[in-house]
Amino acid sequence: MILGVLDFQTLTDAVGLGAIYALMAVGIGLVFGVLRLVNFAYGQLVMAGAYTLAYTSAWPLAASILACFGVVVGLALAMETAVFRPLRGQSPAVMLVTTFAISFLLQAIALILDLRNGQLGEVAASLTTLAQPISIAGAQVREITLVELGVAIGALLLLALLLLRTTIGLHTRAAASDFRTARLLGVRANRVIPASVALSGLIAAAVAVMMTVQAPLVTPDFALRETIVVLVGVVVGGIDRLWTATLGGFAIGFVSGLINGLLPTDKTVYLPSAVFALVILVLLLRPEGLFAWGRRAAVPDRV
Repeated sequence: MILGVLDFQTLTDAVGLGAIYALMAVGIGLVFGVLRLVNFAYGQLVMAGAYTLAYTSAWPLAASILACFGVVVGLALAMETAVFRPLRGQSPAVMLVTTFAISFLLQAIALILDLRNGQLGEVAASLTTLAQPISIAGAQVREITLVELGVAIGALLLLALLLLRTTIGLHTRAAASDFRTARLLGVRANRVIPASVALSGLIAAAVAVMMTVQAPLVTPDFALRETIVVLVGVVVGGIDRLWTATLGGFAIGFVSGLINGLLPTDKTVYLPSAVFALVILVLLLRPEGLFAWGRRAAVPDRV
């Protein structure tokens, strides 16, 4: 048998994975909206948060999670100030290559720090208590799956309120639509961009906590594969618009979780092939994005 039976547990796991991927898509989409930059190093922000959780496992849980948020947001802002800001006027290709360099640099630093004790990988033991299963409709569902769904919905609602009801949100939407015109109308780049990067960092920290609960062993390539898959999902959804990119992230996460749950254990090696084959099919049929209807947003060549 190639496929198993779809059950409630498989469905909830797929929704939980889709929620994580949707949050990552929001974080990537926020930076793309104002900088027109696909930040390949976003996964390394998640990795930094996961290592922080591992190294602070002896701390009280709340303090460990707060440290995770502080490190990730601080690293995101440092990345924007030291690297992205000086390169704002450069071509998108230069910016993209720079994010690759940052990604590999952060992985190398993590590897050096990790190997200090002669072993590769650190365990975030304090978070394992959040992975306890509960029984719903006769199926064992991990508490973290429900947390993932709740955090994703809450984060999206708060982000929608921020973008629609606040001045900084209005400026961010104007910058995402046409940064040149927005700056002529008084939008300050050094205010909007750091705000978007900080929000992106907050989301990365939340993702780090949820992913570390599911996979407590942290290595330098932590969240790297997920970042690549989410970037593909963002493109599938329509990278020019935040909400369609988020739908794309959720869709590819949900499909990945569904296929992974339906495949027998010895057949899960086919999961990447199945997912990316579907992605290629979608891009062949709708190259502008699966959820991008109507006119596409204008993309300025430079900030």
